[in-house]
Amino acid sequence: MSTDSNSGPLFVVGIWRSGTSLLYTLLNQHPQIALLYEGEIPVMRPLFSGGRAKSDWLERWEFWNQALTRHRIDSSVIPPGLSLRAATEVVCKQYAKRKDAKVWGCKSPAYYDCLPELARDFPDAKFIVIWRDPRASCSSIVRAAAGSHYFSRRGMILRALLGFEQLKRGCDQLVREGALVHQLHYEDMIADPATELIKICQFLEIPFDPRMLSLEDADRSAIYAAEHHALVNGKGIVNSERRPEILPHSAKRKIQRYICLWKKRSAGFWPVHPKEPDSGTRPPGLLERWWDRNAYFWLARYDSFVLLIYSFLPLWVLSGYRAVRNWAAAENRMEPTSQQLP
Repeated sequence: MSTDSNSGPLFVVGIWRSGTSLLYTLLNQHPQIALLYEGEIPVMRPLFSGGRAKSDWLERWEFWNQALTRHRIDSSVIPPGLSLRAATEVVCKQYAKRKDAKVWGCKSPAYYDCLPELARDFPDAKFIVIWRDPRASCSSIVRAAAGSHYFSRRGMILRALLGFEQLKRGCDQLVREGALVHQLHYEDMIADPATELIKICQFLEIPFDPRMLSLEDADRSAIYAAEHHALVNGKGIVNSERRPEILPHSAKRKIQRYICLWKKRSAGFWPVHPKEPDSGTRPPGLLERWWDRNAYFWLARYDSFVLLIYSFLPLWVLSGYRAVRNWAAAENRMEPTSQQLP
């Protein structure tokens, strides 16, 4: 990758609770890298219908995930009527300019199901995809759900499980089309961070910086203040795999069946972790797969509907609903919701 500031963006993608936040924090330790933390402008596609941004897109984007506030973006210098690509570039480069970084872009799990669209919008983009054992990611989602409205939503395990498959399809398509894609695994990054981060620097064509090996003095001001970010807010790289298993038995068995299916389809090559499926496990049957895909389809449609609500419903209505939701979250001792109404 050229380090010229006019080069395309870098997108860091992975399923929820797959180590994207840790990877983001380590990457941003490099003086030449400055990524937004879940800025997600490309996710807000309805705000740019017709090729130009809605007049209130900045307010709606801020309401969606507080990205302007979290990244201290000066909205007064952002011109009106930008395209999705131009808006992403203007915001990301403003953030990167703060430390004169050459590599700009965004990290977010929300891109897991739109890699081909991102590649079309940003044909000069680079992609880093991080994978994790689906069992560990789903366990982490269950653990995070105890204190997070977002992760306690109905269907999160299914979203993540079939999301792995969708991310794989999108990643494979980018590779086939010649996009610049680097893939790594959370387990390998935890075991040998130096090797994995050196590979990333080679992919980005920038020199490795040893500051990337530590969370000491890392800037985490853009990361949501949430209980499930406790490890990334620490001082060192911690292996979270040692935590007790908390997956419900039914969810664990379903995940194992899908891992068995994916291993069978890929001749044992994917997913890389776990190395072997549990003995005695069989792939899900046709009926189970049909039912799961149908449920996943409607969950995705529901999420798209929520996005439309955020894009077009009057902000005063959205603000009132969020106030009620945050009050309810406080009553249940959950973090205030910043994304997605329900």
